[in-house]
Amino acid sequence: MNATTIGLDIAKSVFQLHGEDAEGRLVVQKRLNRRGMAEFFAKLAPCVVALEACGTSHYWGRTLRAMGHEVRLIPAAYVKPFVRRNKTDARDAAAICVAARRPDMRPVAIKSEEQQASRALERSRELLIKQRTQLMNSLRAMLAEFGIVAAQGARGFAELRARLASGDGLPKTLVTALRLVAAQLDGLTPAIESMEDKIKTIARADPTMRRLSRIPGVGFITAHAVVAAIGDGRQFVSSRCFAAWGGMTPRETSSAGKRRTKGLSRQGESRLRKLFALGAATLMRNARSRDDRASAWQRGILARRPMKVAVMAQAAKTARIAWAVLTSGKDYAPPAAA
Repeated sequence: MNATTIGLDIAKSVFQLHGEDAEGRLVVQKRLNRRGMAEFFAKLAPCVVALEACGTSHYWGRTLRAMGHEVRLIPAAYVKPFVRRNKTDARDAAAICVAARRPDMRPVAIKSEEQQASRALERSRELLIKQRTQLMNSLRAMLAEFGIVAAQGARGFAELRARLASGDGLPKTLVTALRLVAAQLDGLTPAIESMEDKIKTIARADPTMRRLSRIPGVGFITAHAVVAAIGDGRQFVSSRCFAAWGGMTPRETSSAGKRRTKGLSRQGESRLRKLFALGAATLMRNARSRDDRASAWQRGILARRPMKVAVMAQAAKTARIAWAVLTSGKDYAPPAAA
């Protein structure tokens, strides 16, 4: 078999492949199970294997690359235009093969096991934070049904916990239920703090993450997230490409020579965008309250734009600086005029 490019549609236990030769003729089209997948590609001569960048794709990318194949992970949104009519596994595999043959197609970098483990640590922390927020909001809502409300924030929630602990004027059934919810909260907070300490320990031990953490608006958690997401960052040709991947560039809809921008694209890596936005919000609040410590650029954009727009502009700028520091290997040097 002289297949040079294979489009592979992956799932949990069913794998559909579509192989073409150098001239684009179909030479193989078959369905494999999980065990047959490894056996087939182990016997196959080295070729280009394309997959959609989705769940388990990085694992299979590492596995196939170890067998000598050239693996390309393609974003699912870039494959969809090549799917013809009805969607089936065979049509998806054929579309992946066609997309992989495009000379201008930019593949996704395959993540290492260390990167995926670090991202799993971040996702687990975010999941626990969401669960804690859900439990706190649920407890507030159920107490509000009995006329018990408190201010937002930790201080107000502490008042609710004190009222729940006393149980004065509350039905016993409600107190029993909400104390179980509060017990769940007591277990989540130490777990979240433990994960944050683990992330900070990793970031302090890594020289690249330490360099990133010296950038204003970038802490240890953001530095850890950047390295875990993009590694050395050299898959991006410029800092703007990195900012666009994080969804921090304008969404453009242009036609007939008329250019229209409609806010941020909000595409790509939402986790990094959120972290950069949180750091930027702190910087811009300090710039607004302490004008003598703000840079000329910050003063200018705060004067021209609303606060939220200024925050996202600062987030995009911080992301570009982070990419430059990451790829250059140099320490962050603050501007002389700042």
